[in-house]
Amino acid sequence: MSEPAANEFSATPLSGQHVTLLPLAMDHHDGLAEAARDGELWRLWYTLVPSPEGMAAEIERRLKLQQAGLMAPFTVLDAAGQISGMTTYMNIDQSNRRVEIGSTWYAARVQKTPLNTEAKLLLLTHAFETLDCIAVEFRTHVFNQQSRRAIERLGAKLDGILRNHQRAKNGSLRDTCVYSILPSEWPAVKAHLQWQLEKPR
Repeated sequence: MSEPAANEFSATPLSGQHVTLLPLAMDHHDGLAEAARDGELWRLWYTLVPSPEGMAAEIERRLKLQQAGLMAPFTVLDAAGQISGMTTYMNIDQSNRRVEIGSTWYAARVQKTPLNTEAKLLLLTHAFETLDCIAVEFRTHVFNQQSRRAIERLGAKLDGILRNHQRAKNGSLRDTCVYSILPSEWPAVKAHLQWQLEKPR
């Protein structure tokens, strides 16, 4: 297989009924800062959600990683077009066609709505059906039970736990749960996500 083009994994607009994912831009700052205020997720010690005051630095960090070919960051908009959070393709390995979906956070008002399910469906569809990935990873703190349950509901399988993987912002050592979805599993995962979106509520 030939080497992928340098920009093949860069962020591209993805849109559905409940969510739109736009390539991250600095002019999204004010909307992202306002979304972060809804729920104050940066106060959770086991997450890395940017505070409103730290949003500009976080946008700059993600855009620099994008320039290095290591991340494709998105701004998440809800069905009404209101900025509601961030997500990314990260730890991009173009030569092996592997990617992680992560650094995701949402305003409290859109949590437990179809937005996240459809966002994951869009990102996974693009990863497997356009980028021809051999695996898509998800990683989260071992204590982030909400995130772990959400990843498992997608149909991702636990590959293992990286012990003492990173230092958390409070100085504690983080054990990281690593999950993945493979191409052979994608048809069932896709059908399940579509059913989740279509079922009566």
